[in-house]
Amino acid sequence: MEEKGGGMFFSGKAKQDPVVVVRDSREVLARLRRALESADPAERSGLERAVDIAEETATQADELVRRAWVRDILDVAGADVERDLETAVKSLRKAVPSLSLTAAYQMVKDVADHPA
Repeated sequence: MEEKGGGMFFSGKAKQDPVVVVRDSREVLARLRRALESADPAERSGLERAVDIAEETATQADELVRRAWVRDILDVAGADVERDLETAVKSLRKAVPSLSLTAAYQMVKDVADHPA
């Protein structure tokens, strides 16, 4: 790290996540568990399955959630990340205009590097 002209400059390329993942899956899981505690027998089976799904989702790493989010957007747009990276980046930016080109590229490249 070096200081120039009063500002801080970092040497090397610091890779930062372009999007922060905000999840409420733990809150959903807690609510499902509370509902299960007071469920009647007819609801119990469905709520138990819902708790299982919520537990699986709540334990996923942010990177996996982010990749799934990008894949969903690309699927809806009909973009094939393996065939055409450039079109996939354009599709992601069209769906999420606030993403910078660099962020969209990093996210699409991450999906390409980790096929489902």
